[in-house]
This record gives sequence, C-alpha cells and structure tokens, in this order.
Amino acid sequence: MDLSQNELVALLIAVSFAAGLNVSGTVATLGLAARGELLTLPGELGLLANWWVIGVAGALFVLEFVADKIPAFDLVWNAMQTFVRVPAGALLAFAGTTELGPGWQLVATTAGGMLALAAHGGKAAARAAITASPEPFSNIAVSFAEDAFSIFIVWLATEHPFIAASIVLVTLVIVGMLVRWVIRALRYLFSRQPSRVAG
Repeated sequence: MDLSQNELVALLIAVSFAAGLNVSGTVATLGLAARGELLTLPGELGLLANWWVIGVAGALFVLEFVADKIPAFDLVWNAMQTFVRVPAGALLAFAGTTELGPGWQLVATTAGGMLALAAHGGKAAARAAITASPEPFSNIAVSFAEDAFSIFIVWLATEHPFIAASIVLVTLVIVGMLVRWVIRALRYLFSRQPSRVAG
C-alpha cells in the first residue's frame, strides 16, 4: 500500500506514539509489515524491512518483554528507555518524511519526539503508581497490555492509518488525565506526611 500525504501523517502519529511504549516492537512490526507487503515504508523507513534490522529488533523485544515484567526493576528500565524511546520516535518520523522537504521534516521530527515522550511519560507514570501494589500481577498485566497495544496500533496503522491515529489521539487525552491524577495523588500523599509526623 502506498500512502498519501495525509495517510503518512496518520501513520507517523501512530508509529511515534507506539515507539514511546516499545521501540523494538514498533520497529519489528513495521519491518514485518513491509516484508509482508502490507505497505511500502515511506522515505528512509524502508531500511526497517531488512532481515537484520527485524532480527535485532525482535531480540531486543524479547529482552524488553522480560525486563519490563520485573517489579521495581521495570522502573529503572523505563528510566533508561527515556533516552531510547523519545529519540527513536523522533527518528522514525524524520526517516518517514524525507520526501516532504526539510521544513515538514523538522515539524514531523519534533511532533514524533513529543508523541513518543507523551506515550513514554504516561507509561512511566502508570508504572510508578502500579509498582506500589504489593502483588506483581497488576504490573505484569499492564506490561502485557502495553506491548500488545504498541504492536496492535502499528499493525492497524498499516491497514487503517486514520483509525490508528484517532485511537492514539484519544489515548493521549486519557494519558494526560491519568498523569494529572497521579500527580495530584502524589501531591496529596506528600502533603499529608508532615502532619502525620507532627501528630
């Protein structure tokens, strides 16, 4: 499938957001979609269809799949991934818009990085809240959901880019509300601690 300019924008919205959740899953899914001739990867993203790239992305996906399921360690892992997911989201948008000219490419790169940051920030905030739970199952379930969503949204974007972009935009609103709720809950928690000590 060849993409129109509007479809390209929608695809990159979904892909950049997915990279903020799981870079390796996003890259592997895009590469496999191109190999399966579901779409022609735009710009320089054609590199992702290389079997070496798919293989490395698949191996990294397995590593992240395991690391992200370990309570407490997942917080450290996600903190380190800040320096991978956000630049990767920007880079995917940059590589996908090489044919649109430098101005549009700059806008796309900035937007891609911001979308990846929003997804990653929401993921990190959710994990910080869930890790406080004494049992590990909720943490593992949320990690499974994040992995599945990142792969699903990339696949959906290859078939129906506008639907995928719409889902991402709705998810962004939900993530924003959740982040606000977590921040308020943490502020409330910390504002009550001094009074407890005093009492």
